[in-house]
Amino acid sequence: MTTRVLFVCVSNRGKSVMAEGLAQLRSDGVIEASSAGTAAAIGGTVNELSAQVLAEVGADISGHQSRQLTAELMQDADLVVSVGAAAAGEITAPAGVTVEIWETDEPSVRGIEGVDRMRLIREDITVRIDELAGRFTARPAQ
Repeated sequence: MTTRVLFVCVSNRGKSVMAEGLAQLRSDGVIEASSAGTAAAIGGTVNELSAQVLAEVGADISGHQSRQLTAELMQDADLVVSVGAAAAGEITAPAGVTVEIWETDEPSVRGIEGVDRMRLIREDITVRIDELAGRFTARPAQ
């Protein structure tokens, strides 16, 4: 059984796109991933460092174009995940929509920037994706 997960961050250029790419790469089809941003510039391109660190593990997100979060996107998902606290306060979920908030690592608060920052974020999100996929595969049949 596939679970539709919508990953959300502010711009839909970094963390949510990384989560989408990692879910597609690592969930063995258990997660049907998509992403959006609470303040996305429609058609914006992915953060170059995000694309670089995902390419290092075999996920290609280079063609991603950002899109704005809508009530319809949330209603179409089985689960909405805020990737990082910044977007969480901007998500107004329609009735019946389940939202999960991931307090992801933010290495910049420790002075870690650039590609090293993005690799740490990738590793944090990878652990969370693996745990999420495990939760979905462990569900009893309905």
